[in-house]
Amino acid sequence: MLALGLVVYVAAWAFGSKPLYPVAAGLLLVSVVAWAWVHLSNGAFTVERGSTGSDLVEGEDVPVAVAVTSTGMLRPAVAELAERVGRFGEQRHQLRRKGRRLAITYALREVPRGRYPFENSRIELGDPFGLQRITVPLAAPGALLVYPRIVHVDRLFSESGAHGLDGRRLLLRRPTGYDLHSVREYEHGESLRKVHWRSTAHRGQLMVKELEDSPRDEIAVLLDANAAAVAGASFDVQVRAAASIIDAYAARGRRTVLVVNAARREEQRVHAATEGRRRALELLAAAEPDGRTPLEAVLADEGSAVARALELLVVTARLEPAAVARLTQRALGHRRVALVYVDTPSFAGMPSRQLPLLLRLQSVGVPVAVVRASDELGAALEGGSAAAGAAHG
Repeated sequence: MLALGLVVYVAAWAFGSKPLYPVAAGLLLVSVVAWAWVHLSNGAFTVERGSTGSDLVEGEDVPVAVAVTSTGMLRPAVAELAERVGRFGEQRHQLRRKGRRLAITYALREVPRGRYPFENSRIELGDPFGLQRITVPLAAPGALLVYPRIVHVDRLFSESGAHGLDGRRLLLRRPTGYDLHSVREYEHGESLRKVHWRSTAHRGQLMVKELEDSPRDEIAVLLDANAAAVAGASFDVQVRAAASIIDAYAARGRRTVLVVNAARREEQRVHAATEGRRRALELLAAAEPDGRTPLEAVLADEGSAVARALELLVVTARLEPAAVARLTQRALGHRRVALVYVDTPSFAGMPSRQLPLLLRLQSVGVPVAVVRASDELGAALEGGSAAAGAAHG
């Protein structure tokens, strides 16, 4: 436009055409006004993002409210918000004037569970004539966290008649144990059972173990995020099952630890129905099926929270004979173990091939719940063995 104004002015001067002078002046003036408007409206921007005040749950529409206040000398004539929202990709929305602020509320439809970071957020300013446009980057606003949908169950399949141990409730057992705190020199009269033989051999004199009482988590919920066992929405069903189980235990006031066997193994303890539960749900919301460590390797780790817990509940979509052997060994050692098996082949329209392994676990007293693509999750978590029988049928 500026170049055209200069060309018209030169033509008016060359040909002596007085009517062309106002045209040239108008083109030049419009160019200057557009440039000045955009740059004078480019000040420091303060961005406020609204909150729904409640947790975001998968499958719901998520509103995103943004209000922008500028300290520029002029109000922007045209302002467009552009940002990338996780897997939803680029979002572009025209900001509307509301008093002295520019604002917009847009919705992300039927959002799946997950963590959606806001990236490359920016405001694109323009003039009324559409001649000038500049981009103003905004500070990263964080991310949306969409929680898995929880199914509330009255009674878990693993609780049917198996709470008792020698006529007592497991809930009444004090979840404690002993950890090695330090070693010290042996004192006359102490039991040789306390001797720490490795330190004794190293120092050349008797050393004994100083033990301290340490709490044990009552229940470990292990979510196996195996990358090779995903079909359709099968992993989301695994996450919902783990979240529902954590919620059920938290409501009963039971000490629980959530272990996610993903690319980076993560743990979260739930000692109350408030903050610990929320953090566990945040971990599940962001969980991805990218695990490479076999389930049997996690079960074999004697130093993990899984091995230390009094009870173990595994949520998996992949069973190998080695993992079944580990679970069987735990059950035969009179340590409580239960399994939720998400039948991945059913999500791909294929028959299940894990029935012999599931029946093997049931034969040693391991409660098993099978969840297929067509099953209602709440009924499966309450039914347990009945679900496995249905899979056999």
